[in-house]
Amino acid sequence: MKPQALNLKILLPILVLLAAAGAAWAIIATKPQTVQQSAEPAIPNVNVVRAEPQSLRLNVMSQGVVAPRETIDLVSEVGGKVAQVHPAMAAGGFFAANELLLTIDPRDYDYAIVTAEAQLAEAQRVLINEQAQVEQAQSEWQALGEGEPSPLALHKPQLAEAQAKLKAAEADLAKAKLNRSRCELRAPFAGRVLNKQAGLGQYIPSGAVVARIYASDVAEIRLPIGTEKLAFLELPLGQNGKTGRWPAVTLRAELAGKPQSWQGRIVRSEAALDDNSGQLYLVAQIAEPFRETPDSQPLLSGLFVQAEIEGVRRDGLFILPRTALSSLQQAKLVNAEQRLEIRQLEVLRQEAERIVIKAGLNPGDRVVVSEMPVPVAGMQVNAVEAPRELAQ
Repeated sequence: MKPQALNLKILLPILVLLAAAGAAWAIIATKPQTVQQSAEPAIPNVNVVRAEPQSLRLNVMSQGVVAPRETIDLVSEVGGKVAQVHPAMAAGGFFAANELLLTIDPRDYDYAIVTAEAQLAEAQRVLINEQAQVEQAQSEWQALGEGEPSPLALHKPQLAEAQAKLKAAEADLAKAKLNRSRCELRAPFAGRVLNKQAGLGQYIPSGAVVARIYASDVAEIRLPIGTEKLAFLELPLGQNGKTGRWPAVTLRAELAGKPQSWQGRIVRSEAALDDNSGQLYLVAQIAEPFRETPDSQPLLSGLFVQAEIEGVRRDGLFILPRTALSSLQQAKLVNAEQRLEIRQLEVLRQEAERIVIKAGLNPGDRVVVSEMPVPVAGMQVNAVEAPRELAQ
């Protein structure tokens, strides 16, 4: 190969690269320069509500299970065969106060009365005879007139014995009649039958439980209250309960496919705090729990209910949604210059959806209720009236 051709072959790629580099430099050099502009930070929108003082009744929530005021075992005081059973003597049956529920065959007890009456008549005869003997002995001794007579000579011990036997015979008759009356088992109150344990024709011994019954005039509910919530209730805890006014209570439950409510009143507190929970149990009563009205169903024993107890009323409180408060009990406020403030609040109590503020706010303060990733005191914000769902 000739030297000239070899040099051309080597130089040609170099020349091409140089030409490309020059063209690129020319393009870059002639490109118009972009003017750099500093971007202003966007002002965030925040939802706010205005703080307005309110008068608020601080009701206290609790829950419990409905129970009868009184539940007892109906016990036979005498033994015998069941001769009669009232139709109400079945689980769920209603009965009136003093209603005859069960009868034990009384014939043995009728015979005992006849025997006791005969023994009483004999005791009366003996007493009359001894009284006559005493009178005769006194007359005879006076006729003889020989000193002071002994009690035995005047038949006084015999008279005392006859008098004692008469009293014993009277007691035996009274007991026989009492046993006869116990053949009839009556309800001491109006109520319902929980269960029956004796049937027609069955022999039951003395002391046997024939049924378990409960009073239906009043229902009771034990309501646990934390000691920190007692500040919201007016309770006459240091009194006998008769001179103080106990608060009203509303019970709510789902029954028969509908929400139901019943009105009652707290009537007493239990004597001591619960050993396990440290809570105080209040007892609510509902009169005539089985009365059915167009607005409510009967209040059944064993039903689990939510209770709202009437609390104290306080003025000058602020109510905010829970989103307005941080874990440090601080709130974000927007001032007149549309800048953020962080303020410590004094919380009276926290509820499921809202908080009650006792101090730290002024009427008209704009409180932020929307989420802010990094709230910084003094930052510029744009306050927007909160939607209804956030303001509540």
